[in-house]
Amino acid sequence: MLARMKRLVWFALLGVIAAPAPGAGASNFTLVNGTGAGLAGLSIRRAGTQEWKTLGAAPSAGARSLISFSDPDCAFDIRANVAGAGQVTWADVNLCAVKSVTLNRDGSAGAWVDYDH
Repeated sequence: MLARMKRLVWFALLGVIAAPAPGAGASNFTLVNGTGAGLAGLSIRRAGTQEWKTLGAAPSAGARSLISFSDPDCAFDIRANVAGAGQVTWADVNLCAVKSVTLNRDGSAGAWVDYDH
């Protein structure tokens, strides 16, 4: 009986630990264009899905833009047409608890993201 109670308490604790925190998820953030080129056709999708949605106006090279966004998930792919490079995708971008996301691209290093929490 005692062993069963311990097991139930253990599973209850695991449920509390694994549950998402209230307010978790992606919300408004600042998008910084660190690619050194103009962006167009900015869109976003939940990582692992196929449906792209327009994200709004893309900031010019070196500029920043406030993105109004809300989603219960955290992992997203961001896609844009980069002047002189074509379509670029930044995969698995974590948008939870970030203030700003800088999209970077280099011809030899590829695409990466810097975060400001």
